[in-house]
Amino acid sequence: MAARAGTAAPSCDHLSSGPSIRACRRLNPGCASQIGAGDLSALKESLRAAWSEAGAPRDAGRVGRRRFAPGLWPTVAVFLALLTLLALGTWQVERLAWKRDLIAAREAQLAAPAELLPASAQDWRSWDFRRVIARGEFRHDLEQLFGVTAIDGRYGHHVLTPLIRRNGAAVLIDRGWVPADKAHPAARRAGQLEGPVEISGIARYRGAERAGWFTPDNRPAQNTWYWYDLPALEAALGLELLPVVVEADATPNPGGLPIGGRTRTELPNNHLQYAITWYGLAAGLVLVWISFGLARGRQQ
Repeated sequence: MAARAGTAAPSCDHLSSGPSIRACRRLNPGCASQIGAGDLSALKESLRAAWSEAGAPRDAGRVGRRRFAPGLWPTVAVFLALLTLLALGTWQVERLAWKRDLIAAREAQLAAPAELLPASAQDWRSWDFRRVIARGEFRHDLEQLFGVTAIDGRYGHHVLTPLIRRNGAAVLIDRGWVPADKAHPAARRAGQLEGPVEISGIARYRGAERAGWFTPDNRPAQNTWYWYDLPALEAALGLELLPVVVEADATPNPGGLPIGGRTRTELPNNHLQYAITWYGLAAGLVLVWISFGLARGRQQ
């Protein structure tokens, strides 16, 4: 029904919600003309505020479910494991510095010019890995076999021969490797040097050797040795030996045997890789702990 002439149209000023305004329009079409731009802006602000208030509890709950909660005992276990990993990594870093110093010292020893091996020394340990020259005569009748090694798939032994020096002192010479089928001196007579000889090689200190857990027992009766037991060697040979063994260089022997130059001078140095491994495991453990804490926090 239309409004009577002279009678003021009903006002919608008292309405603020969307449903009330729509109802007002249905009952009173003139109501629409009374809603201006300002009223629409106020209505939008009211709707926005109501929407924010309604959504706030849901957002708050969602944020709460994302909290970090790894738990006490898992944290304690991770902390102890982390300390262990970091300690192992730091230990490897220290070992790395130690090994580098050892390698540098050995390289300096090997780079020095060869010296005549003395008859005595205040500290024979300082002669380890030094290039030396030894002069004297071999006692081939006292030859010994040492260890078991393979070259190109052939098993054999190193030949140890006492060298009697001019002053009467004796030193063992590791002359090199021979195959097992040439172990007997009669099978390589050409290499049995007679008379005065000069041997160049690398001195190795053997005065404090100890057998390893898996090292076979020496067999003096068979002239076969697997580790340097100098007192037992002296008893078997009937000689007083210097506490160093001269490992002959690669100078060829007549007949091609023994094969010298078999000294291992390189030192493995893997401590940097070990340190990176331990520190990497520590970093991975921290990431796992963080992921575990976040996942556990979402479930609570």
